[in-house]
Amino acid sequence: MSSIQFVDALLADADRDQRADPGPSDEEALDAYSQVVSGVAERVIGSVASLRISRRLSGGRQAQGSGSAAAITPDGFLVTSAHVVEGAGKGRASMADGRELRFEVVGRDALSDLAVIRASGADLEPVSLGNADRLRVGQLVVAVGNPMGLAGSVTAGVVSALGRSFPTSDGRASRLVENVIQTDAALNPGNSGGALVDGRGHMVGVNTAVAGIGLGLAVPVNATTRRIIAALMRDGRFRRAFIGIAGGSRPLPPRVAQVLDRTAGVEVVQVVDGSPAARAGLRNEDLIIDLDGAPVADAGDLQRLMVGERIGRPLPVRAFRGGELLELTVVPVELQH
Repeated sequence: MSSIQFVDALLADADRDQRADPGPSDEEALDAYSQVVSGVAERVIGSVASLRISRRLSGGRQAQGSGSAAAITPDGFLVTSAHVVEGAGKGRASMADGRELRFEVVGRDALSDLAVIRASGADLEPVSLGNADRLRVGQLVVAVGNPMGLAGSVTAGVVSALGRSFPTSDGRASRLVENVIQTDAALNPGNSGGALVDGRGHMVGVNTAVAGIGLGLAVPVNATTRRIIAALMRDGRFRRAFIGIAGGSRPLPPRVAQVLDRTAGVEVVQVVDGSPAARAGLRNEDLIIDLDGAPVADAGDLQRLMVGERIGRPLPVRAFRGGELLELTVVPVELQH
C-alpha cells in the first residue's frame, strides 16, 4: 500500500510541476524543419486526391487499383502517373475535404510515366507548380499522397540525388525518363502519382517509384514535362519524333575533336530497316556529331531533340564515317505508341 501511495505522490508532484511551468507552446516547440513540413502539408494536402481505379482483365475479370493525383487547375485537371491509370478510362477521386468525384482519363504518356485526368463537377484547389531544374542535392522535399489507402499522408526527406534516369516502355517503344529526382522521403504503394513539393509548397515532381529501401523516385516538373502535361490536357497525347536508330556515346577521334571542339558523339549501333535514318543513308558505326544544328554527345541528347515539332521536317545531320565528315538529311516521322 505504501508503495502505491508513493507513486501517487510522484504523479501528483509531476502534475503540479506541469501546471506551474507549462513550458513552450506546441507552436514554439516546433523547430524550423517541422514548421516547414507542417506548413507545406497544410497548403498541399487539399490539392492531392486518392484514386480508385477498376481495370478490366481478360476473361471479363476486374482488378482494383489505387494511387494518388495532384490538382493542377481549379476546373478539375489533375496530374498522376501513367502506370496508375494504365488500362483504365475512368475511376473515382477522393479529396481531403471528403468529396468523392468521378474522373475520366484525358491522356497518358507511358514514355514519361505521366497522365492527366479530369474530375467532373470539380472546384479544386490547385497546387503551385515549381521547377525541378532548380533543386539541389540535400534540399528539403515533402511527399504528399495516399499510400495504403491513408488519405493525406505526408513524409519528408531530402533530395538525395539528381540527374538519375529510369527506363519506361509502352509495349512497343522504350526510352529513359531523364533528370529523375531521387529522395529519401518514404514512398509506399498508393503514393504513385502524388506530389513531391519543395519547402515553399511548390510541386517539383510526381512520385513514381520506390527505388530501394528508403529511396523514392519522382518524375521532375520542369519545362519538358510541363509541355507533356499541356499536350495531354489539350490533345490527350504527346507526339514524339522518330528517326530509327539505337546508339550510345563514343569519344571522338582526337583530330576530329580538336577541329569540332567536341569530345564525344553518338555511335550508331543499329539502324531500323525502312526508317528515316535508313532512308537518309545512316549506317552502323557512323558517329553522329549534331542534328538540326544541335550537338549530340549521347543518346539523351538525341532523345531530347525528338519532339513533335520536328516531325516531317528535313533535318541536317552531320556524321563522321571512316575519316570523313558527312552531311545528310533525315526527315523524322511520328513515333507510333
